[in-house]
Amino acid sequence: MQQPTYNKTLWKIITVIELVAAVAVILFDVLLPTLVLLGMAVVSLLIRREPVAALGFKRPASWPKMAGFALLGAVCLQLFDVGVLMPILNRLTGATIDYSGFVQLKGNLGQLLFFLALSWMLAALGEEIAYRGYLQKLLTDLFGDGPLGVWLTVGISSLLFGLAHTEQDLIGVVVTTVDALFYSWLKRKFDGNLWATILAHGFYNSVGMIVFYLVGPIYGLW
Repeated sequence: MQQPTYNKTLWKIITVIELVAAVAVILFDVLLPTLVLLGMAVVSLLIRREPVAALGFKRPASWPKMAGFALLGAVCLQLFDVGVLMPILNRLTGATIDYSGFVQLKGNLGQLLFFLALSWMLAALGEEIAYRGYLQKLLTDLFGDGPLGVWLTVGISSLLFGLAHTEQDLIGVVVTTVDALFYSWLKRKFDGNLWATILAHGFYNSVGMIVFYLVGPIYGLW
């Protein structure tokens, strides 16, 4: 009768160890944190003998409906960021988001195509698997899926996602944290389907990069 309790406790300990390791990877910017987290996710699924679907991959009731909603949500999120959030943060901090990593993007079609491909592979697919998939799975395993567990899972994973973008300075951290909250809400709206957040993340970055390519960096609409 003690075996199930023992196994449950053992897996809780393993989950905590994984979470501590993941947090360390993000905070200490180990190599490319997203790639390290993806490697950890693969190992985690193997030792638990769980399928990739455990991260949130599932067939939606309607791909067009989900993709359309993700695109609309991504556009609205972009407008909120540049129209509300970033201007307020600009004035509170006296600084602007750091776009130095995209300095050559304006008017450069080759750079645009490169960044779009990189964005869909590393950011949309990679980051969503790492943060809304793997990390949220670990946090849910630890805290449960009740109301408090959901708040803790979404809050902690979103904050870690923001802290993974310190190269964009404080404003970038805040903006990406807020974006992560939206992606987490979208995932829950589509019954935990990770494809919804992958599409939204990809659309969000694509819209931003295309606008940057056409007009240059936008630090806020007012």
